[in-house]
Amino acid sequence: MDDFELFGNIEQGKNFIESMKSKRFLFSFVISYTETCEIPGITFAGADRDSIQFTPPADAEYLHYGYCKTIDKIPMTPDGKPTPGLLTKTALESASIPHLTINAGSKISPQLPFVDTGMSFGKNISTEDAMTDSQVSHAVDYGRIVGRSMASLTDCLIIGESIPGGTTTSLAVLKALGYDAKVSSSIPNNPTELKNKIVTSALERIDSDHPYSIVAKVGDPMIPFVAGMLSSASSVSNVMLAGGTQMAAVLAFAAKIGFNEENTAIGTTSYITNDKSANFTSLVSKIADIPAISINPNLENSQHTGLKAFSEGFAKEGVGAGGSIISSMIKTGNDSTNFLEIAEKEYRRLFTLL
Repeated sequence: MDDFELFGNIEQGKNFIESMKSKRFLFSFVISYTETCEIPGITFAGADRDSIQFTPPADAEYLHYGYCKTIDKIPMTPDGKPTPGLLTKTALESASIPHLTINAGSKISPQLPFVDTGMSFGKNISTEDAMTDSQVSHAVDYGRIVGRSMASLTDCLIIGESIPGGTTTSLAVLKALGYDAKVSSSIPNNPTELKNKIVTSALERIDSDHPYSIVAKVGDPMIPFVAGMLSSASSVSNVMLAGGTQMAAVLAFAAKIGFNEENTAIGTTSYITNDKSANFTSLVSKIADIPAISINPNLENSQHTGLKAFSEGFAKEGVGAGGSIISSMIKTGNDSTNFLEIAEKEYRRLFTLL
């Protein structure tokens, strides 16, 4: 486990890792959408503006089938770098970790069996409220139902997400809840000026300090849903929030509605924890007394430019990649060298298909 770096509650992190060796893991993949992602320059989570809405369902299909049905190719950046779902798929399959997709407000439904919440997608927070208060309430309630059900099937529920533009809505929620947050981006040159401009205008609409109202004004559907999942799941099993910025926002909202800190960890990549434009680790420590576990997949050593790109600041995280890699290594005992070999094999398979 030398590839792991621990932050926050380090002792709990060590216990979390040790207690989960040879235990059962289940990966829940929450897909959602915010129209905030349609603002030009805000995200690289798709080849162009029109294709961004297909990224969450396509990520889900790729995890299940190894290819996509709603689009011809896997989700990629405009210059052809693959979805971080490649890392997630490699991790889950190498450790035989089962997974299930949950549609919590995706604009497009995936072509596969999934848990359907019936939730609506979030609106563009730069111009209007993301949701109504009642939609946030429903999201939390639905999340609690799904979280409790899934957690009862496993020793550790991993929760990942795919929501293009989610770092911007997460920044708004974190700031509205009183945290001095600086967040990561899917782009190496983090468009912080654009994000802050959007967030500043969105925060002006806030007229209540009630957490449900705050998320309704400036958040997205994924945040209250996953917070609801964490709230109930952490009462019956261990939970690993798999992600960076978005999961910090989930954690901040979950702290308002209640969850079991002793059973909770957040897992991400070193590309998030080392991001100088963000303050992820200190942010998590301010929100909750839980461990943050970071993994360096050593993708800078890859012979493929598309994999190297993650270590150079593209995507950095997403589709629960970091938490999935960490979980797979805990279960199998594999290290980053083993993981890189398997990831490169999957990369070659993918780009033979393209």
